[in-house]
Amino acid sequence: MKAVSGVFRSRSDAERAIGEMRSAGLPESRITLLTPERTEKGLQSVPAVAAEQPGMGKAIGALLGGSAGLSGAALVIAAIPGVGPITAIGLLGSAVLAAAGASIGAVAGGQFENSMTDGLPEDELFVYEDALRKGRSVVIALTDDEAEAALVRELLKAEGAEAVDAAREQWWIGLRDAEREHYSTLGKSFGDDEKFYRLGFEAALHARTRCKEYDQVMNEMAAKIEELERQHPGVNVAEPFTRGYERGRDYYQELCSKQNAA
Repeated sequence: MKAVSGVFRSRSDAERAIGEMRSAGLPESRITLLTPERTEKGLQSVPAVAAEQPGMGKAIGALLGGSAGLSGAALVIAAIPGVGPITAIGLLGSAVLAAAGASIGAVAGGQFENSMTDGLPEDELFVYEDALRKGRSVVIALTDDEAEAALVRELLKAEGAEAVDAAREQWWIGLRDAEREHYSTLGKSFGDDEKFYRLGFEAALHARTRCKEYDQVMNEMAAKIEELERQHPGVNVAEPFTRGYERGRDYYQELCSKQNAA
């Protein structure tokens, strides 16, 4: 399966898009909404183990999932490191939040199938997280093939969604000046090395590598560098990629520290 995502400025816009997807025939089991909880109240208002209380799962699903048109879907309320409290509605939500390192507060309704994680966009998680930090909502849909993916992309666009690639560029634009200044203090040319520096920075934010020192993922990173060197023969790739990875790791740890201090 292939994941198609959109970033919305408001939850109501995201919910409207979900309704359109369902009308177009996409099963609700393959649609997930991620939206920020403004306060810790959302975490405290749901039982730690919802399944232990008879009927609680359906009640919570109807309460928070109904407005999104996903009344039978799973509900997860969780705290993502570096982001804060998040509500996820839809079966893929628990997998997305778990991959992001979330501590699960409650799960209600629905049954998650491990096979659905095949389309989990781990390399986009940091983009979703940035959007959620800004108070935006994210819709993720799993599609069967490219034709269905194209249909969902057009639908999301029509409903006002920002594409994930565009959100990724805005995220980098917000960091670029500071990273250029930092890299220049090392006597390096950011203009020449930005592409590989950024790839290293983003690699540090992937679900499998975040919070890990470079030497802990050296084999995986070496494979990425070798691939880039084949694509760009004669270009200095390893040093900017490695420095970018180190800065990306520090960036993520700083985000987590700020959240913990809040």
